[in-house]
Amino acid sequence: MLKLLSSRVFWGILLILGGILLLLDTLNIFKGGALFWTIVSGIAGILFLSLFATNRDNWWSIIPGIIFLAISLTIGLNSFVTGFSDTNLGGTIILAGIGLSFLLVYLFERSNWWAIIPAGVMTTIAIVAILDSGASGLQSGGIFFVGLGITFALVAFLPNPIGQMRWAWIPAAILGLMGLLILITAEDLINYIWPSVIILAGILLILRSFSSKR
Repeated sequence: MLKLLSSRVFWGILLILGGILLLLDTLNIFKGGALFWTIVSGIAGILFLSLFATNRDNWWSIIPGIIFLAISLTIGLNSFVTGFSDTNLGGTIILAGIGLSFLLVYLFERSNWWAIIPAGVMTTIAIVAILDSGASGLQSGGIFFVGLGITFALVAFLPNPIGQMRWAWIPAAILGLMGLLILITAEDLINYIWPSVIILAGILLILRSFSSKR
């Protein structure tokens, strides 16, 4: 894979392809520019993921790999799917991709427990972006703080070689409480809060059971 990245022939062919597509775009024959960046971003993502596939010590390459694939998907959908650009979901896809990349970093190497935090934060921001772009009456600020609270709760619960991160319960409790207080101010959500709390408690108990078995 490193040989491919350093290959002049590979980059030469890629530049020629890009030039042709950009020329077609300039002549209004085809959306060559969008296709070019879709392809380039996709190839870059695959190359980075290939570095990890060939050597697990290259766990860092998961992050740019997934992000480039998310960018490629976003450009492709915005350019070639009618009406997608009106949904304003392009940024959400990229945010979700960033969150997924950090989650995979943790799943493939448990010593990277810190990756849970950016994974949770970016996923939470992606969810808030979806809620803000739709017709939902949810208080996005409350969802944001609850999501951060859940993120730190996962830091405390999920296994890692170092041991339990008991300190993470402090920001988890503070952020979660702040989020619930904001959500409670929305009267139409009161009937949903307690069922959600019960469901979350059940999920945490199940996670605790699995982590204790390990």
